Parts: sequence; C-alpha cells; structure tokens
Amino acid sequence: MKTKLFLATVVCLFLSACGNDAKEESKISSDVINVPATASGKATPGSPPAMTFSEDEHDFGVLTQGETVSYSFVFQNTGGSDLVISSAQGSCGCTIPDYPKGAVKPGAQSKIDVKFESSGKSGLVQKTVTLVTNCTPSTKVLTISATIEVPEEE
Repeated sequence: MKTKLFLATVVCLFLSACGNDAKEESKISSDVINVPATASGKATPGSPPAMTFSEDEHDFGVLTQGETVSYSFVFQNTGGSDLVISSAQGSCGCTIPDYPKGAVKPGAQSKIDVKFESSGKSGLVQKTVTLVTNCTPSTKVLTISATIEVPEEE
C-alpha cells in the first residue's frame, strides 16, 4: 500500500513539473492599446458611434386621464462611425417610440419621438423606452413621467 502511494505521489509530481516551460506566446503583451476616445472629447475617424442626448428624462407634468401627449428626445452621434438603432421598446403599450430606421452619420442629430397615452392610468406614472444600438453600451433607457388626474364624474 505504501509503495502504491509513493508511486502515485512521484507520478503526480512528475506530471505537474512537465508543463512549466514558459512559452513566448503565453507572455503578457506590453503593446500600446489604442483607445478611440481623445482628451479633447472629439471623436477620431473610425471610432465607434456614441449617442449623446440633450436629456434622457422628460416630465409631462399634470395630465387629465385620456390625454395623449408626445415628446422628442434629441440626440447626436458624437462617435466616429454610423450609429444604428436596431430597436426601441416601450415599457408598456401606452408608450410608443418612433426612431430613425437608417444610420445616423457622425456629428449628425436625430430624435426619438415618444407618444404616451394616459387612458386607464392615474396618479404618478413613470414609463421607459429602451433603445438597442450599435454603441457601447448597447442599450440606452429614456424615461417619461406624468401625474395623471382622473376627471370628476358629473
């Protein structure tokens, strides 16, 4: 029994010592990493797209139940390549986004129109629109809110 244990220990030590030769390709590279953002904040040509909003939240204030309102969220592509929005999804059926289907060129402005239908809602309401883009990070959330008053019945 002692012999088997001794042989097993020797074999384990032998096998663990076999693969310890340092290979050139496994060493950590010290190459300079190119980051597309610059200190000036301006995009370099070929850098990824970036979506910059003038504001990403909007409060409609006080609404009467049943009103339909809309708001345009204005944004600019501050990156160095085309920005594409692949989808825009409201948090419920009462929040309907309309977004540009084509590419937004670097430096160009565009908008996301959000329509909100207050039917069946009351009190403080907050809804979101989630955008999926080719930016990093790939999602952006826009928020709308309103206080909805129910009209008194006569």
